[in-house]
Amino acid sequence: MKKEVKDTIIVELGEKLKQYPHFYLVDITGLNAEQTSNLRRKCFKNEIKMVVVKNTLLHRALMAADADFEKLYACLKGNTAVLFSNTANTPAKLLKEYTKEGIPALKAAYAEESIFVGADKLEELVAIKSKNELIADVVALLQSPAKNVVSALQSGANTIHGVLKTLGERPE
Repeated sequence: MKKEVKDTIIVELGEKLKQYPHFYLVDITGLNAEQTSNLRRKCFKNEIKMVVVKNTLLHRALMAADADFEKLYACLKGNTAVLFSNTANTPAKLLKEYTKEGIPALKAAYAEESIFVGADKLEELVAIKSKNELIADVVALLQSPAKNVVSALQSGANTIHGVLKTLGERPE
């Protein structure tokens, strides 16, 4: 491979690192062409960008990036695919489907500005909530007391109305 081509790939990887806030390093050793194609399809459906890359080129792109990715350098061995995503837990959920087969296996991940190294961190990554999930939780928590007050007022109104109606209909 010519140096110009390598430099272009490194620049493209650097742009992807800036474009996507989360990425996963995945070991794809043992996947045949059909399995790789199926994985790419699932990634596309889940809005994940999958790139198979040479470890040395990815290492250079990580070194050139603004953030400190030094902990990830040790994971750059064997066949590596990078899963880029805008949502932190989407690639983890996709990889969890494959845990029975063991392929592809998580090497490391950069999610929510933290580095996770090792396949044992997959459960932690699945548990990370996305921005939309956190917003939904906050809205639900904020709505809960208001709903309780409204329902109490409505039930109280019916009770008071029933008591007044009964008292009004009672013969004296």
